[in-house]
Amino acid sequence: MVAVAAGLLAPFLVGAPAAGTASAASAAEVRSPSAYVDPLIGSANGGNTYPGANLPFGMIAWSPTSTAGDQTNTAAANGYAYGTTRVRGFSLTHVNGAGCHPGAAGDVPVMPFVGDVDSSPTADTKDQKYASGFSHDNEKAEPGRYRVGLDSGVRTDLAVSGRAGVADFTFPADKPASLLFRVSNSLNGSRDAHVDIDAGNRKVTGWVETGAFCGRRANGGENNRKSYYRLYFTASFDRAFSGGGTWHDDQLSAGSTTADGGEGYLTGAGRAGRGSGGYVSFDTRRDNDVRMRLGISYVSLAGAEANLRGEIAPRASAADVAAAGRAVWDKKLRGVRISGGSEAQRTTFYTALYHALQQPNLISDRDGRYPGMGGDPDDKADGMGETQRVVRGQGAQYSNFSGWDQYRAQVQLLALLEPRVAGDFAQSLFNFARQNGGVWDRWVHISGATHVMTGDPTAATLATFYAMGVRDFDAEGAFASLYRQATVPHPDGLSDAGCPGQCEGQRPNLAQYLDSRYAAQDVCHCWGGAAETLEDAVADSALARWAKLLGRDKEAEELTERGGYWRNVFNPQATPGAGYLQARNLDGSWVTPFDPASDRGFAQGTSATYTWMVPQDVQGLAGAMGGREAAAARLDGFFHKPDGSWSLRGGDPLRYDATNEPGIHAPWLYNALGRPWKTQETVRELVDAVYGTGPAGLPGNDDLGTMSAWYVFAALGVYPQTPGRAELLLTSPLFPRAVIAPAGRRGAITVSAPDASAANRYVDSVRFNGRTRDASWVDGSLVRDGGPLAFGLTDRPNTAWATAPERLPR
Repeated sequence: MVAVAAGLLAPFLVGAPAAGTASAASAAEVRSPSAYVDPLIGSANGGNTYPGANLPFGMIAWSPTSTAGDQTNTAAANGYAYGTTRVRGFSLTHVNGAGCHPGAAGDVPVMPFVGDVDSSPTADTKDQKYASGFSHDNEKAEPGRYRVGLDSGVRTDLAVSGRAGVADFTFPADKPASLLFRVSNSLNGSRDAHVDIDAGNRKVTGWVETGAFCGRRANGGENNRKSYYRLYFTASFDRAFSGGGTWHDDQLSAGSTTADGGEGYLTGAGRAGRGSGGYVSFDTRRDNDVRMRLGISYVSLAGAEANLRGEIAPRASAADVAAAGRAVWDKKLRGVRISGGSEAQRTTFYTALYHALQQPNLISDRDGRYPGMGGDPDDKADGMGETQRVVRGQGAQYSNFSGWDQYRAQVQLLALLEPRVAGDFAQSLFNFARQNGGVWDRWVHISGATHVMTGDPTAATLATFYAMGVRDFDAEGAFASLYRQATVPHPDGLSDAGCPGQCEGQRPNLAQYLDSRYAAQDVCHCWGGAAETLEDAVADSALARWAKLLGRDKEAEELTERGGYWRNVFNPQATPGAGYLQARNLDGSWVTPFDPASDRGFAQGTSATYTWMVPQDVQGLAGAMGGREAAAARLDGFFHKPDGSWSLRGGDPLRYDATNEPGIHAPWLYNALGRPWKTQETVRELVDAVYGTGPAGLPGNDDLGTMSAWYVFAALGVYPQTPGRAELLLTSPLFPRAVIAPAGRRGAITVSAPDASAANRYVDSVRFNGRTRDASWVDGSLVRDGGPLAFGLTDRPNTAWATAPERLPR
């Protein structure tokens, strides 16, 4: 078959229903939710999503690596920016929505190239020759599949299983055609890489040794410029090679079958022109189609081979694999079956659910082996641990834990919809901690402890899992380990390595914290003393509730008290007009000068934002502010400008910022302040005005599904009250009906709101399990057992519903 550029569009015109199709049956339940997913949402506006082929919780994520003219960098944090239409390869691994640039992974870009390979691709430092432009008109992204027609005339079709994939390439006829394996060119660079070409067996194999997540950050990233995993790959072809070769740095070796060499972890001139790879060529005179079957593993080449054999049929095409993948996605996305709503609302909703269910990610092979955490702590170039095997009763080992982000919304959605995956993930994190000397890292990438961000989010995460009914992990052992981390100082807690953004101490300067009951700004060895205090208070409050459920009353009492340590960094005289959270020094003095618009003492946020980050004790916070009425008035000013208009998109350091996590729970605080109708109007404004369709449809970094999970909860009319609890706060649902059916569990949750509409954004009444409920929250039985939750909606605030002081969330 001969492909020409002008004919590339036609095969890609499949996907979402035509505009009039679903509207005619808008009240019907969505049966094929994958048809409403647009993976390009979030690929602009700093969302840092990627459009390539993946499956829920999969290991492989095959997606373009774009270039803006610098081979040591990419146009966006995770390799793809909608506004940059030039690619230098299709990489095998990605992380959804991470904020560091580059983020992580992007391993082994494979580039179809038209022309003679007569120079080293690594020497093409500005991506002028061995890259190609494309038009979005010739691009189609859908769950489990990615297709694009390049300006070079190559058509690329990618589809995946959990650990493997198939690529169908169609080259222009009668032109030189090759595939480049850029083994060293991971997004962050690499320490080493290797490629082998086996023409007799029509195979290319190799690996890359890399890591360095957030290694280019200016706030401590240099401490993380090290390797902590190897990715192995094996690629087999349906036809013979007509030629091939390898390269190392600027030297091309035609006919060579092996090469080695990494790029390092710098950027620009410090890395340009370094690295290795290999290429294979094909004769397109009679046949211009090339099929490649590819498997990956974090353990070994043999593991990659076994993963490929076990997951991809010998003659499967990309279309075959894509059909199977679409069925997998439909099954997972049907965990929430919505009815009604507009085309745009359905697209936004199911794309958000799609993004939220991309992580955690498999890192274990089919035989249960996976790379452990650890390595030689004295060898900063090598943090790779020994190969491990999943424990008895564990389905798989998962990784990629953006704890500081995810514990606020994504882990709750995971526990609700995929409790078995949540249990395996909890066990996975516990496995890592045991391999890592008992230390639970706050941001885990593959088998690497990266230390990114602040606080102890794993404690909050596992406590939340347990509260929401997740039981498929060693809960007693995990609690004991996390309690030890929270109570026994570790030497790393006195280290400034990686600070401020990647401090090695997971409970930094714990002895001082326990003595002072706050993290002192001048000796905390952390990103910011006030932020660290707030994060640890949330974590300790969650651990306290977990301890209570486990019957550990002594620990529960101790940790409950520690959950109130936020009070020690609340300065009621911070400004002449109001109290704020403020950092303190070891001697007890407040860090000055103080400005609520400043981030001094905080992490990726200002005092004005962090002052609301006390979800475990909203009534206590309101009391510190002068009572619920005063707190509600202050919250009004957090969401609105002085003229009364909304301020939701960030940019104003004194007001709400929908683009980052510290304040994303704030709209629901009105429920506890006796103003639930203001939660309803604020959440609906965010749902309608900040989220949407198109590449800019996310407000900011998706942060491994966190922002997307926020939207899913908001659209359903519920939101987790606080980490470590299963209670849900209520607001007005977006859809007339939604059925939440957790995988492997009985007891679906049915959310009905028959009068849902753009105008009806206020709650007039609620019935829970058939009984009228005059409270803006429901207890954990809804999550654990399911049941009906019915809303009566109206177009004007009901200022009497759910406002009685004794019925407010506590």
